[in-house]
Amino acid sequence: MVAPGSDVLDRASRAGALARLAAADADNPLDVLVIGGGVVGCGSALDAAQRGLSVGLVEKRDLAAGTSSRSSRLAHGGLRYLEQREFSLVHEALTERGLLLDRLAPHLVQPVPFLYPVTRRGWEKPYVGFGITVYDMLSRFGAYGGTMPRPKTLSSKVVKGIAPGINEEALVGAVRFYDAQIDDARHTVAVARTAAAHGAAVSTRASVIGLLREDGRVVGATIRDELTGREFETRARVVIGAAGVWTDQLLEMAGAPTEHAVRQSKGIHLVVPREVFPSTSALIARTPTSVLFLIPWGQYWLIGTTDTDYEGNREEPQIDEADVDYILVEANKWLARPLTKSDVIGIYAGLRPLLSSGAGADDTSTLSREHAVLRPAPGMVLIAGGKYTTYRVMAADAVDAAVVARSELVNDVVPESKTDELPLVGAGGYAAAWASRERTARESSLPLSTIEHLLRRHGDRVTTVLDLVASDPTLAEPMHPDAPYLMAEAVLAVTREGALGLNDVLVRRTRLALETRDAGVDVARRIAEVVAPYANWSPEEIDRQVAIVSERRDALIPVPGGGQRQQEVVPKPEVNLALEVEES
Repeated sequence: MVAPGSDVLDRASRAGALARLAAADADNPLDVLVIGGGVVGCGSALDAAQRGLSVGLVEKRDLAAGTSSRSSRLAHGGLRYLEQREFSLVHEALTERGLLLDRLAPHLVQPVPFLYPVTRRGWEKPYVGFGITVYDMLSRFGAYGGTMPRPKTLSSKVVKGIAPGINEEALVGAVRFYDAQIDDARHTVAVARTAAAHGAAVSTRASVIGLLREDGRVVGATIRDELTGREFETRARVVIGAAGVWTDQLLEMAGAPTEHAVRQSKGIHLVVPREVFPSTSALIARTPTSVLFLIPWGQYWLIGTTDTDYEGNREEPQIDEADVDYILVEANKWLARPLTKSDVIGIYAGLRPLLSSGAGADDTSTLSREHAVLRPAPGMVLIAGGKYTTYRVMAADAVDAAVVARSELVNDVVPESKTDELPLVGAGGYAAAWASRERTARESSLPLSTIEHLLRRHGDRVTTVLDLVASDPTLAEPMHPDAPYLMAEAVLAVTREGALGLNDVLVRRTRLALETRDAGVDVARRIAEVVAPYANWSPEEIDRQVAIVSERRDALIPVPGGGQRQQEVVPKPEVNLALEVEES
């Protein structure tokens, strides 16, 4: 049994994790080494650690640096997948949505009302209503059903009252239903911190440069510390690969075929100010190739998405002008006040890993969002496909396969997954903390809106933020005049949330780089100087961190009006299903 750890992720915990990895040798190997710090990798580390296995996790860059911070930020079943008759997938995802809302991460997941416009009189309204009713019914089967209000058919007059900014001529009514949104990057960090609290050794900026093999079995990996360049070997009874688009590299390292059986589908989202579309509800509508979302996100709308086949640069997927034009055209069909590129504050892109049937459909929007567990070599498990909402199920399936692989070496009993019963960091006391938020506001002398903002980002760990403010009241100042984040949150990012660089703070622990037209560059030095004593940054390191932020901004393709076109993007996997496949 592995001793419990701490949920604190910082430079010291990283050093300790690397030391544990280096100490894992042939006589005392880890049970499981997880490669990849996205939500599925972090979920796999948590699942394995929760079962009492010894676990290490390595991530080449930052937690959630890839698609796990580039989603539509929805915890949903996927309404459009009903048309593809993927009822099992939708039900599974809706069950996971209920779990996230009810138990696992209620501070990071909130219900959101959606309008589904109806454009024709007659058959369309009952047709849409029936489909959404089926969606709602699927969400109510199981232990966590009934977490959302039931759908309702609305007249165009009622719709206009809910969404004054909608184009009245474009619809004759709508169906309102509820789904949920999630702060994907913060959720992934919470999963990683919870894994660490259960004893997992979590290390970012640590890459796998080779797999160790003995008698045809994968027995570990060669790790490179990306901060120092030091290389070392770590031994593990089983290696789980959850490495995004670099899965093909793991297959190659394992000596397995690397034909592409997972297709990369590119999806982009625009960020625009909330005032451009007056509405108290999100919007979902069909497009020729996908669906259109207008999702409220604080002071902004997220508008997306595209769903197109992609074969370009996996580290920096190209955002074509046509991608932006497409979303603007589709969004403007529903808006009384059309958007222009000057309204766009930011754009982000990611790549979905879609399981291919092997025949090579031209349209990625029709490919499955199911996942599969692969065994490319003895001692190695890969998890591929899937969608963000079902990360926990994917992780449990991967660890189940790892337990089977481990049993080839160790004869003992490993418990089944119980992550469905395990609240993530920040969730345990969230309900009580939310109920007492007015008292907290009075005692801290902070506005109620600030306390609510902090609770929805940190849950019951809001006390750690307030303790920082109490020790230094200047940390209650905003990171940016146009954003709600406090300086204390930047400090917390480097002292507890695993942020090692300023970009980690601006891009993933907060979304300042996406939610301001200057991408956070104008305030980067001030933030770095505040963070420096906590991160042990010298004046030279402050300069370096600020330069990295500026270089990243300068590398972005500008949008007219001063916004940025693209952010740091890392896509997701391509794998070969011609291997031994355990369909999930």
